[in-house]
Amino acid sequence: MSKAPKTAAAIKPEHYDLIKKPVITEKATMASEAGAVVFQVAMDSTKPQIKEAVEAIFGVKVKAVNTTITKGKAKRFRGRAGERSDKKKAYVMLEDGQTIDVTTGL
Repeated sequence: MSKAPKTAAAIKPEHYDLIKKPVITEKATMASEAGAVVFQVAMDSTKPQIKEAVEAIFGVKVKAVNTTITKGKAKRFRGRAGERSDKKKAYVMLEDGQTIDVTTGL
């Protein structure tokens, strides 16, 4: 009886909870030319968790992870005051030769 080959990191359901969606903006496109991919991630996620999730889901090697938190703006919705929610983005730098095609989905 042989064992199944081990992968670099097994995909866990929590990985899909950490990475919400890819960010496709002009700034994110400029970052992709430098080997980075931008994702919107959960507010309570940490850099090591993001690195593990990206490596497991997409099967790539991650060099570094930088995160930013954008505070929600106070806006008016139909005459009433409201506030947009806070967002956390992760700029994931990939090793040389590694790519992620964000247009194909998960």
